Amino acid sequence: MKEISVEELKAKMDNKEDFQLVDVREPHEFEICSLGGVEVPMSDVLNKYKEISKDKMVVVHCRSGQRSANVISALEQNYGYNNLYNLVGGILAWADEFDDDMETY
Repeated sequence: MKEISVEELKAKMDNKEDFQLVDVREPHEFEICSLGGVEVPMSDVLNKYKEISKDKMVVVHCRSGQRSANVISALEQNYGYNNLYNLVGGILAWADEFDDDMETY
């Protein structure tokens, strides 16, 4: 599985690179904190997979990186994705590295 660090993600955001950020956490988690990506909850991802691009880099994240890894595996196996990157450490790693004020759980 391909991975991306929070530092690499921040660089892509700062450089305004063309990629899709997908948050697979559940709605109550989005309300606590967000990186501003497309919200496709893990519980719905197999129904909403068409919202996830196959044409450009896609960074998938969750709270810590485990659920997003499971989602990536499912999408690769079931729908032939090959452009998905798991955010190592998830939104918790982002908060630790870049946003001390971000509310975490």
